[in-house]
This record gives sequence, C-alpha cells and structure tokens, in this order.
Amino acid sequence: MNDTEEKLWNYIDGTCTPADRAQIEERLITDVAFKQQYEELVLINAEFTTLELDEPPMAFSYNVMEQIRKQEALAPLKAKVDKRIVYAVAGFFLLAISALLLLTLSNLGWSDNASPSVQTGIKLPVKLTIPDMGNLFNGVWMRYFLFFDMVLLLFLADAYLRRKPKTTAFEK
Repeated sequence: MNDTEEKLWNYIDGTCTPADRAQIEERLITDVAFKQQYEELVLINAEFTTLELDEPPMAFSYNVMEQIRKQEALAPLKAKVDKRIVYAVAGFFLLAISALLLLTLSNLGWSDNASPSVQTGIKLPVKLTIPDMGNLFNGVWMRYFLFFDMVLLLFLADAYLRRKPKTTAFEK
C-alpha cells in the first residue's frame, strides 16, 4: 500500500487531520485518477461493512471453556501439609501441657490440714508420694525450653514473611 492509498483510507475512515482532509478534497476535485482510486476504495469499504464476521462453532467455544475449567480444577484448592509435621507439633504441645500439669500437681498442697479453700473432698492414701519435679523446671531446663520456643517462633516468622502472594490463573 502506497502513501496515497493510506491517506485515502484515513480519509474514508475519518481519522485524517483537517489539513489532510482539505488537501484530499481539493485533489478529488482536480485529479480524475485520484477520484477513481477513491471510488474503488469506497466500494471496497462498503463490501467490508456488509461482510458478516465468522463466529466459531459452538463446539469450539464449549471446548475452550472446558479447557479453562480443567486448568482451574487442576490447581489445588489447599496446600497439602505433611501429617508427620502436624503430629510432631501436636506431640510437642501435648508433652508441654502434660509437663505443666505434672508440675502443678506436684506443687499442690495435698495434706489433710490444708486450708478450707483448697480442700477438695478427695480422700487420698496416707502414704501417697508424688515425685518432686520442682527442680526440673528451674533454671537451665526452663531456659532450654524458652530457647527452643524462640527458635520455633523465628522459623514460623521466616516462613510467613517469605511466602509469595497467591495468584489466580487470570493474573498470569
């Protein structure tokens, strides 16, 4: 396509500048060959407007939509979590809770001459011996426990801060 045809198409489409429009209108009046070329392009443009756009068959549209549904269905809805990790965390917390419960029970006053506000009405054997676990959670062991908890907290914070935001199939 040469420059003349391009200017004529812009004139037919109405996208040319006012200066080009005035120049083309003047040339249409004076140049017969230019006017003939203009009329041919107007006929071609009229044929283009009468053409109907081909639509894809319904089966094609259906197949495309099914492929999109399948791709979305393949994406997991939830992230899989290894059950061993869940069991390990649950075991750790059960162990911590049972240790705290034993510590509480060992420090509870179980004698018969306890104050009336602590009496429970439970009759215990006279020679009940509960191991003394008071020294177990003093000093070093408690520091180890708190240190381990802090390390776990740092790992969880690191994993949370490193995670990537979720994206959908349409944002890619």
